[in-house]
Amino acid sequence: MFLNATDVRKDLSKVIDNAVREKPQFIKRTRDHLLLSDLNFINQILEPYHFTAKKFPEEDGSVTLELNEIDLAENGRTESEAKQNLAASILDYAKDFYDDFNYWSTAPNRKAQIPYVFRALILNNVEKIGDSITC
Repeated sequence: MFLNATDVRKDLSKVIDNAVREKPQFIKRTRDHLLLSDLNFINQILEPYHFTAKKFPEEDGSVTLELNEIDLAENGRTESEAKQNLAASILDYAKDFYDDFNYWSTAPNRKAQIPYVFRALILNNVEKIGDSITC
């Protein structure tokens, strides 16, 4: 099942083609075990991870959404605008998390956020993220 890293280096193009067109590739290098996969496949794995938010109507008629999975909240004149604002915050947060992944992924209170961070990074589109938020 695991491909040897030395063999992978010899024929990297073929291994990547197989990972994208056939199936994910498991690679072993000394003590390291890796998975090489197409992002569409990872997106399928992350499909159960949905963004959900609590909705709070404000006195001024605006709407505040508080994300359940990550400690983020945004306000907008309408629920739709609040979703787009929250989606932008999610994507910014995911990029910041990834930029300092070694730090954030080891923080006990942040580990559970990893699938949501990856989902946002793979979607990489504020509109798509906004459309995926359920209130």
